[in-house]
Parts: sequence; C-alpha cells; structure tokens
Amino acid sequence: MIKYTHAPDIQKLAEEIVEKLEWNHILLEHVAFIRSFGSSARRTIARCHALGKAMQIGMGRKKGFYLIEVISEKFDKLPQDEQLRVTIHELMHIPKSFGGGFIHHNKVHDKSVEQVYNHYCNLKKDTALYESRNVSSDKENKWF
Repeated sequence: MIKYTHAPDIQKLAEEIVEKLEWNHILLEHVAFIRSFGSSARRTIARCHALGKAMQIGMGRKKGFYLIEVISEKFDKLPQDEQLRVTIHELMHIPKSFGGGFIHHNKVHDKSVEQVYNHYCNLKKDTALYESRNVSSDKENKWF
C-alpha cells in the first residue's frame, strides 16, 4: 500500500527555484508537494500530476492545480544536485498558462533540464558573490 505525506522540504526547494528563475507563471499556492512511500514504479523518481480542465470545471476551480510527488525510496537517496535537477524537471512540466495542462517529455528532457539547472546554479553563484561582497563592504564601512 502506498502512503503519502506532505513534503515541505520539496516545497521550500521549489519556492527557491521559482523565485530565482522568476517562473512567475507557477502559482505555488496552487501546487502541492508530497512524498510517497511504497510505490511499485520501477523507473520513476518523481511525478507531476495535473488537475485537468474537466475536473477543474466540475470542482468549480478557476485556476489549475498541480501536485508534485517524489518517491521517497528513490528521490531521498539522490545527492542534492540530483534532487535539484529532479525538482526542476517536475516544475518544467507546468505550462505558462497554468491551466491544468502539462508539458510533455518532448520539451522536458535531460538536455533542457540541464540547461535550466546550469542557469539556476549560475544565478545562485551570482547572488552568493553579490551577498559576500556586500557583507565584506558593510564590515569595512562600519563607523565604530
């Protein structure tokens, strides 16, 4: 039997990715993050589930809803950089319309994920460099 729990650590990582990459089309208040235990999926590390338009209409929802599931037995064993790549991969499935559709693997594949991953890492490096320069210049400019 599969068990599910909320995954606040994945949500926090996704929030950082969305903010850093300025993926403003991803409305995180309409995305849930869960960790599953006991899945029999052999090659799946994570999945992005979309609530289709018909279900949205039936439920009276005006916005799409997405669920990112990580399969604990596989995802949690990955090194941090691979967990980051997997999370980026799943977020890349969410289209700019945020309407319940899904971007398929002909667009979300290893090469496109690696490009986004490298861009994200470069943005993080630039931020860290900027912050370290500001901290050191703040120390130099103290008047005490």
